[in-house]
Amino acid sequence: MNAAPRLRLVDVERFERDVAFRIPFRFGVITVTHGTQAVLRVRIELEDGRHAEGVAAECLGAKWFDKNPALSDTQNLDQLRQALQIAIDLYGAAGLRTAFGHFESAYPEQVARGAALALNPLVANYGPALLDRAILDALGRALGRSFQDLVRTNAAGLRVGELTPDLAGFALDGFLAALAPRPTIDVRHTVGLVDSLTDADRPGAPVGDGLPETLEEVVRQYQGRFYKLKVGGRIDADLDRLTRIAAVLDAGPAYKATLDGNEQYDDVEGFLALWERMAATPALARLCASILFVEQPIKRAVALARPVTAMARHRPLIIDESDGELRAFPDSLALGYSGVSSKTCKGLYKSLLNAARVARINAEAGSPRAFMSAEDLTTWAGVSVQQDLALVALIGLGHVERNGHHFIDGMRFAPPAEQRAFAAGHPDLYDIASGTARLRIAPGGRLALGSLGCPGFAVAAAMDFAAMRPMPAAPRETIVPRGAPA
Repeated sequence: MNAAPRLRLVDVERFERDVAFRIPFRFGVITVTHGTQAVLRVRIELEDGRHAEGVAAECLGAKWFDKNPALSDTQNLDQLRQALQIAIDLYGAAGLRTAFGHFESAYPEQVARGAALALNPLVANYGPALLDRAILDALGRALGRSFQDLVRTNAAGLRVGELTPDLAGFALDGFLAALAPRPTIDVRHTVGLVDSLTDADRPGAPVGDGLPETLEEVVRQYQGRFYKLKVGGRIDADLDRLTRIAAVLDAGPAYKATLDGNEQYDDVEGFLALWERMAATPALARLCASILFVEQPIKRAVALARPVTAMARHRPLIIDESDGELRAFPDSLALGYSGVSSKTCKGLYKSLLNAARVARINAEAGSPRAFMSAEDLTTWAGVSVQQDLALVALIGLGHVERNGHHFIDGMRFAPPAEQRAFAAGHPDLYDIASGTARLRIAPGGRLALGSLGCPGFAVAAAMDFAAMRPMPAAPRETIVPRGAPA
């Protein structure tokens, strides 16, 4: 393969925009009714003097990256802005490096500077996760090559090194070259903790925007095959809600499901008690049989402190919020976990390296010992969802949690001209017949992804930056939780 081109980061523009959710979304400890998105536009210069721009977008999510209840939602967003500022400073000072070289050289200092500001690793790595995508988009545009082509030819310059000693000796270039992007992917519909399940438990008048609102309507309209079910950490309440969910899903087509604990259980014994109650409930027999895996049921403070084999004997467990650092996935395997989530908000290079780990582990074991899942932190339609879809499709994942399309009405947060541009650039992915660009979910719950193979990182339309506001400056000092000593 040709050597990966080196580049320097010349400029970064930061923007934000907001959206009101069409229905509330509750996960973990928070109910979300509105959201803010961070948007980046970067300018790079290649070693030969060529310049190009690239974009990336990601939700600024409260109470997921850091769930400390003493931190306000505003403070959570400022933490993420701090992480982004650290990454911009480090990458900007790095000079000429490959796209991956910028990430690799900055990673230790990114985590260290984050820790100095009391940012946990999940928060600290949000900055590079966003910046890396924009840089790779610019590189693809400069070279006239798609994301899939950039990765398969390793134009980003990924390598096995000090950050991934467990991959020593692994043929990374060969692994990347063999990746084949999936042309379609199944939606795994998220059922939040306060979602209406039937018309009878709808809290008020219908939204009336033509999109399904209750789980019953979702099943009827999309006929999807995959569902992700949130649980809240209280066994009796979780058992009751899962029983009511099962009544809806069992009445529809054949399905598979996953459970997401969002760190709501204190230990593996607590979640195992829920599972045993589920298994002993006749009304949950079909639902239990459908469960593919369980996502991060245990609080991250203790999730990697003890083995989880007592639960793993029943269903595979994956880490999500515990996946803060590059070593987290291999560390978790020794404790009985089997998998890890892919999320662009945690980093595209982390996902690619974890996919390589899965390939190596399974090849050496001669069986599927480890796996990855495609999860979602409210990726909004447009740049955010497209880059996430392109990544998980390339690493071969067959279904992906999607929640942004259900809790947010398509691209309604964007001006009409931007919506039309994205619908024209990605007609297989969006339907704009309603006047709003919405994900085009085919019967059976499937998305077509062919248009994501465009030059750059899966974005064939221009964003309206003039309609956005500049991102406020990140605080320079450590953000102090409410009630903490001054």
